[in-house]
Amino acid sequence: MPVAPEIQTILDAIKALNVPAWDTLTPEEARAMPRMALGAPEEVARIEDRSIPGPAGSIPVRVYTPAGDAPFPILVFFHGGGWVIGDLESHDPVCRALANAAACVVVSVDYRRAPEARFPAAAEDCFAATAYVAGHAAEFGGDPSRLAVGGDSAGGNLAAVVSLMARDRRGPRIAFQLLVYPVTDFNFETASYQQNAEGYLLTTNAMRWFWNHYLPSPDEGAHPYASPLRADNLSGLPPALVITAEFDPLRDEGNAYGEALRAAGVPVTVHCYDGMIHGFFNMFTAIPQARAALDEAASALREALARSPQLMT
Repeated sequence: MPVAPEIQTILDAIKALNVPAWDTLTPEEARAMPRMALGAPEEVARIEDRSIPGPAGSIPVRVYTPAGDAPFPILVFFHGGGWVIGDLESHDPVCRALANAAACVVVSVDYRRAPEARFPAAAEDCFAATAYVAGHAAEFGGDPSRLAVGGDSAGGNLAAVVSLMARDRRGPRIAFQLLVYPVTDFNFETASYQQNAEGYLLTTNAMRWFWNHYLPSPDEGAHPYASPLRADNLSGLPPALVITAEFDPLRDEGNAYGEALRAAGVPVTVHCYDGMIHGFFNMFTAIPQARAALDEAASALREALARSPQLMT
């Protein structure tokens, strides 16, 4: 099917503004680009900014607590932005919405970004944050036996990688991973990269730009903590929901990661949203399919995190 009409309207508006391509900017210029605001953010019962210890100093986090009685399930969330842009503010609306819709505490992690801190800095920050939250869950009003990780794009990559790290390092115990159009492979040769190279917000050249800033050298792209699709063994990982978009360069690697998890015996749902582009998940206030994706994510979180620990894979 063609791009959804609501998405095409957004693409046309961005084109009319002559917004420069990310790969023509410096990281500082890209971070300073105006952000698209679609609707007012939801009210959340409580929001707190705090810092937690990390491998290279303190890590800022933002904690979203829904209405209700603690202890809540916990989602440790990693923002997208190609490991270069994005921050707590860019993903504030989606974290608010997930906290409300999934009735869970969301801990959004402001990990170190490239190129100032290249791979594996972001992954190690995200793992450290997840381990800290698991070990101090009561401080966050959460239940450590109902802990999930999640993120979009580069954040989806980091959620998948933290799940691998937690398995390899024997903890913390993660009950679920929410992977929204995740980066899973340092590979620009898939059909979706060829079909969606330009014209759909995220381009192939932009992804090369992001990867070039993230990796210390191209050889590092083969490491499973950079490209989780290349891991030799995906067994024993948490159940997952993988959301992808039809008109996204990352579509095929996200779908492939879901199928690889399934082949390894991991319970997984893979849902590719027709007519959507990279970034659509954050457009939930304006695009019906995006709201449906957010509701699917929240429903999956509620179901996975409501199970008793004995029943979790």
